[in-house]
Amino acid sequence: MRKTVLGLVIAASALLPSPALAEPSDPAAGQVRQPTARPSAESEYDRGVRARLSKDWRAAAEAQRSAVTLRPAFPEAWNELGFALRNQGRYTESLQAYDEALRLRPNFPEALEYLGEAYVKLGRLDDARRVLDRLRPLDRARAQELAEVIEKGK
Repeated sequence: MRKTVLGLVIAASALLPSPALAEPSDPAAGQVRQPTARPSAESEYDRGVRARLSKDWRAAAEAQRSAVTLRPAFPEAWNELGFALRNQGRYTESLQAYDEALRLRPNFPEALEYLGEAYVKLGRLDDARRVLDRLRPLDRARAQELAEVIEKGK
């Protein structure tokens, strides 16, 4: 019987409010709050990819800018930044982002394809064709996609 009562007391105490779960306005809340974690380049990149998937280009660009600020040698984030900027019609800035992605990783098929597509949007078909020539030996499928975009851009 004694063990049963002790068990009930322990179980009941688990249901009582804990100081660790204090309301934010409670003075004790300040004592248990953990400092917010500083975002990493990877977490900002992931945030940008999620924004891209929902086609929130402004948020995607903001997150990728944060990622490359935290880690400048991050070609995937530079590429995603270029993609977000291009989808906002900010072609000059997108070209700069793609150039940085390709400086860091010269044979980056996705960045080459997107750079070529940006050139098509700008009416720079000769530049797009030069990018296509670089892309063909690296990734046939992406090269075919870029070739189709160039053909439509004529």
